[in-house]
Amino acid sequence: MHQRVGLLLVLFSTAALAACGPTSNRPSTQGQSALDVMERVAVAANSCWFKSGDAAFQSYQLSPELSSFSGRPRILLVRKGSRDDRPVLVVQAEGTPPRLDAFGPLLNEDIAPRIREDVVRWANGNKGC
Repeated sequence: MHQRVGLLLVLFSTAALAACGPTSNRPSTQGQSALDVMERVAVAANSCWFKSGDAAFQSYQLSPELSSFSGRPRILLVRKGSRDDRPVLVVQAEGTPPRLDAFGPLLNEDIAPRIREDVVRWANGNKGC
C-alpha cells in the first residue's frame, strides 16, 4: 500500500510538472493531415530561409520529402555542395492529429531557437518570416 501511494505521488508530480511546461511551442494541427502541415512548413522554409538569401542558411539546401510512404512527410536540410548526404536538420510530421518533430545537429547550434519558432509558426498557418 505504501509503495502504491508513493508511485501515485510520483505520477501526479510528473503530470503536474508536464502541465507547467510551455505549450506555446506546440502547433495546433486539428483537422489537418501531416502532409498539410509539412507542405506549409516546406513552402515557408524555402521562401524565408533560402529564397530570401538568409545568411544563416547560406551553407545549406532544402530537400523536401513530402511524398512519404512511411506516413511521415518531412523536409531535410543538408550541407550545400557536400558529399555527405546526412541531413543537419529533419522536420517531420506524422499521425492524426499530426505531431511535429524536429531533430539533427543543427538544433545544437545557436540558431536552434529560431528554427523551432519558425517551424511552429509555419505549422500553425502563419506564413510570415
